[in-house]
Amino acid sequence: MGKKIYVGNLSFSIDDQSLVDLFSQFGQVDSAKIVMDRDSGRSKGFAFVEMSAEADAQAAIEKLNGADHSGRALNVSEAKPMVPRDNNRSGGRRNFGDRPRY
Repeated sequence: MGKKIYVGNLSFSIDDQSLVDLFSQFGQVDSAKIVMDRDSGRSKGFAFVEMSAEADAQAAIEKLNGADHSGRALNVSEAKPMVPRDNNRSGGRRNFGDRPRY
């Protein structure tokens, strides 16, 4: 089973294929996906890369974390599992029901 890698502090001009090229020097890349802003369609400046072998992924993390790419120091680490969101749609605001506003 492979390993999912978080890549942060990316230049906004980098694309998915550039990430594949960057990480493929360490081993087989299964996927590379830059996270895009839903409203503007621009890159959010981070991505996720999946590599086939854990040893290759670990080598990529060690070599690329802090490395300069397009004038920016990359932040590369093992991706953490996604935390489930609260689906109350309050946008982080508390719902006080029918309580009057002052």
